[in-house]
Amino acid sequence: MKALKNPALQIGIAAIAGIAFGLAAGEWASNLKFVGDLFVRLIQMSIVPLVMASVIVATGSMSGKGAGRLAVRTFGWMISLSVVAALLAWGLSELIRPGAGMVFAGELDPALAPPEPTSWQDTVLGFVSTNIFEAMSTATMVPIIVFSLLFGAALNAYVATTGNRLVLGFFDQVQQIVLTMIRFVMYIAPIGVFCLLAALAGDVGFAVVTTALSYLGTTLLGVVILMLLFVAIVALRTGLSPWKLPRKLAEQTAIAVTTTSSAVTFPTVLRNAVEKVGISQRVASFTLSVGLTMGSYGAVLNYTIVVLFLAQAGDVTLSPGQLVLGMGLAVLLNMGTITVPGGFPVVAMFLATSLGLPFEAVGLLIAVDWFTGIFRTFLNVNGDTLVAMLVAGASNEIDRDVYNGKKTVTAASDDPAVEEDISAPEGEETAAVKEPA
Repeated sequence: MKALKNPALQIGIAAIAGIAFGLAAGEWASNLKFVGDLFVRLIQMSIVPLVMASVIVATGSMSGKGAGRLAVRTFGWMISLSVVAALLAWGLSELIRPGAGMVFAGELDPALAPPEPTSWQDTVLGFVSTNIFEAMSTATMVPIIVFSLLFGAALNAYVATTGNRLVLGFFDQVQQIVLTMIRFVMYIAPIGVFCLLAALAGDVGFAVVTTALSYLGTTLLGVVILMLLFVAIVALRTGLSPWKLPRKLAEQTAIAVTTTSSAVTFPTVLRNAVEKVGISQRVASFTLSVGLTMGSYGAVLNYTIVVLFLAQAGDVTLSPGQLVLGMGLAVLLNMGTITVPGGFPVVAMFLATSLGLPFEAVGLLIAVDWFTGIFRTFLNVNGDTLVAMLVAGASNEIDRDVYNGKKTVTAASDDPAVEEDISAPEGEETAAVKEPA
């Protein structure tokens, strides 16, 4: 019975039950979708304040040269691994050729008009908003991250000059309150997941998968290879046992694959990084918040495969320049299209028009995007945790006792050193202790 209290197991059971119910109920199951959407919205509405508060507190509380090293390590690992994802996608696509001989007889949704291609300069300019409140209202995360980084840096300088920590304390309290609010929402996660997957199973024809198995298989193989590579790098760099990772990542994985949303999973990732993996609060807050926009390795992999798929489906030979541009756009788009499911059609059309590729086959990719969304989100959220481990390990900010299950900590507590000794023999009382700051 104790195992049934595990959140990951509850969500897994709800997912299986939801799919079974949806297949049995058919189209009627779509009536449950609003309950699942309500759950997703309850999480989404907290993402902007949580990300802003996390980045501002992490940046504002840094001191000395550690701040620069943390930022360099974070951006360095994320950009490097994104490039690795793009190169792997190119290699697998050339080897498997998922788009070769592909024929799509369906019609493209008229609403998906090809967007006007924009230059990379315009894409970069879009990372900075002229109105931060407008960016907040539309949850455009990259400008929010940029603003929060600058605000946190300015706050850091202000605190260092005046010693006044009132504003920093305010954002710290906001972060803690939002995390507590999300803990309340997560109590209904199994219900939300059940309704989401019941509606999906009742409405979606899974037969379409058979027409895109090569595309799905290429994406899945890339995800598996990248995940194994990331885990191997973490094990070598930190010396921590990789065999303990599956259980620590189970809860966030369950939420990621059932909601296909990095944003919805983000609060759980942030909490688990501190409470289960043992990453320090400052590294987790900074690295994972930035990773929400820059750490979408699954998206980079998938978008690069899309480029090669469309080229192969249209019998178009990409020049080296087009290939580099396609991979570059995949990395840039990963920074601008995060968080919520449903953005793939716009990305696919943008890639097709930017590179002059035939976009008729985009309809087939959209039809199976829920499945590729599972692959993307799985790698995105777990990759962020692994990168946070690499960043924290370099500065010795992983509590190995927490990782090895010898003590517990609470994310975003007033004093993250609060812990509970759980190594006492069974039957003896355990006592909460508080180490000196």
